[in-house]
Amino acid sequence: MTPERSTAQTAIRPNTEPTVGLNWMLGSAVSVLIIAATTFATKAEEVIVSHGYSSFGDLKYGPDFEHLDYVNPDAPKGGEISTWSLGNFDSFNQYARQGVAAALNTIGSESVLTSTADDPYGAYCFLCETLTYDEDLTFVTFKLREDVTFSDGSPMTAADVEFSNRLFLEQGIAEYRRIAEGFVDSIEVVDDYTITFRFNESSPVRDRIGFAGGGPVFSKTWFEENDIRLDQSTNRPFLSTGAYVLDSFDYNRQVIYARNPDYWGEGIPFNIGRNNFDRIRVEYFADRAAALEAFKSGDYHFRAESDAKDWATAYNFPRVDDGTVVLETTPDETVGPMLSFVFNLDREKWQNPDVRRAISMMFNFEWTNETLFYGLFKRPVSFWENTDLAATGLPTEAEIALLQPLVDEGLLPESILTEEAAMPPENRPRANQPARGMYREAGRLLDDAGWEVGDDGMRRKNGEVLSVNIIQYNPLYDRVVNPFIENLEALGVAANLERIDTAQYVERRRKGDFDLTNQGIQMGFEPSIGLKQWFSSETADNSSRNLMRLRDPAVDRILPIVIASDTLEDLQTSVHALDRVLRHIGFAIPQWYKQEYWLAYYKMYRHPEPLPPLAIGLYDFWWYDEEAAEELRAQGVLR
Repeated sequence: MTPERSTAQTAIRPNTEPTVGLNWMLGSAVSVLIIAATTFATKAEEVIVSHGYSSFGDLKYGPDFEHLDYVNPDAPKGGEISTWSLGNFDSFNQYARQGVAAALNTIGSESVLTSTADDPYGAYCFLCETLTYDEDLTFVTFKLREDVTFSDGSPMTAADVEFSNRLFLEQGIAEYRRIAEGFVDSIEVVDDYTITFRFNESSPVRDRIGFAGGGPVFSKTWFEENDIRLDQSTNRPFLSTGAYVLDSFDYNRQVIYARNPDYWGEGIPFNIGRNNFDRIRVEYFADRAAALEAFKSGDYHFRAESDAKDWATAYNFPRVDDGTVVLETTPDETVGPMLSFVFNLDREKWQNPDVRRAISMMFNFEWTNETLFYGLFKRPVSFWENTDLAATGLPTEAEIALLQPLVDEGLLPESILTEEAAMPPENRPRANQPARGMYREAGRLLDDAGWEVGDDGMRRKNGEVLSVNIIQYNPLYDRVVNPFIENLEALGVAANLERIDTAQYVERRRKGDFDLTNQGIQMGFEPSIGLKQWFSSETADNSSRNLMRLRDPAVDRILPIVIASDTLEDLQTSVHALDRVLRHIGFAIPQWYKQEYWLAYYKMYRHPEPLPPLAIGLYDFWWYDEEAAEELRAQGVLR
């Protein structure tokens, strides 16, 4: 549950380092990492002892696997991967509300359990040897590995696991603590390498093992000796067990991480073919144009492109033509993000769904995509785009059974039972201005809501001008927002784009000082309690995810049903119902997404073929080809 960040490489998701597993408690929107259960049972004791856990189906990997299927087990170690970030940083703690965290600041963190890039429901022992639990998941006991050390060489023990878990409960951001408090009845350190979590019977069953084993493990001694707090910014990453440590940094200009030569986990099966680069370097830039030019000149060597115009027009320079720079497109099979403008529902004018609908009609995605993005994007219509969790067509009988009580109580309209899931307004691609009928419909909605046009062409209600303040930090959005503003002004709405620096952007969003702002709403394959961070009334007052301040009783009633779903069929049905309700509310104006990665890199980098479905794994399982690099040095390409 980290605050929103403007770090680079957001297109490279999710990370697949062992640090990532089951990380909902720390801000991962991908609840595929929240997890689940299985394998063999010792029935006499009525407990299950396993190397991993999955809520749905069997684990992909058995206890004796040699290496992950998608890695190159013979990948060489060495070299540097260099990339870029936009904006600035003044901290290495992404869990605090203070400061702006450096890119990849958690790359050295690891968890008791980990996930993989080819098993969407599986959680596996990583810092542990086994986990033991009963069929009702009233407890889980982790038998920890005895060879795990922090990067300073000190041993990791059960006391560190207990400390780290309690740290987030006591000093984590409010939205996390509000959800997680009361999750466990007790945490018992049995001995140095054994720890037991006993769960509160009211805690969500599917989330229990992930809650216990999914968070990062930090050094208790280091925190206490250095008087470090989770809720304050830091000038260094937390002492952790991972393969990478901070090498050097220059605030707002550069940060470098180095592979720890004494890393404890170098030879374990999970790490074969992984953690291959000696150094990971991130260069910071104030704007995207400067960053792209720096890539062309060889200041850094890997770029995951997210700008469609640049991908379509800017990669025709000589180093592409001569093969020095490789351009690659590869599928992205993760849940499509709902990148959106979101309304601040705490402001009275946006509490009327018809007013929100009218404003939404003025964003012409079709023209934006064709004219500005060369037709390379799609528009997300579901919060689970590109998956079978997305609501489609008319609701099924099972969905209606969930929605009918909410209709009967007046929390939802009857139409949600008889109509297809809500879709964003569809405009014309030939011109930015919405179709004439769209203007008329938007005007009628505003008229009916009391926002009438005055002699000066502006809409007012009770003497107040209808205004829309859109905050942005990235100049890339200017060419998208300005045509939107033109359409709003033609409708009689006083709209403006306020571009601010990164620190102000983060703070203004936290405080709710905006009408519209960007939010990348990223769901996972196994949505559960993390949904409360995004959509629950509980988190509306202070959340890095529920920026729209959503407080809706129908949503609050459906969320527990999703969280309690214990079969994949039930999960799909409940998520379909939730998706319909969220789309019906219309707190977001969907922007765009793409179902592929656009990669540009100098040809000394290599990756396995094919890449796994759930990550591209740049810092995880790519590697450096020294022979190719030497050839580039001979040509004067590498410095």
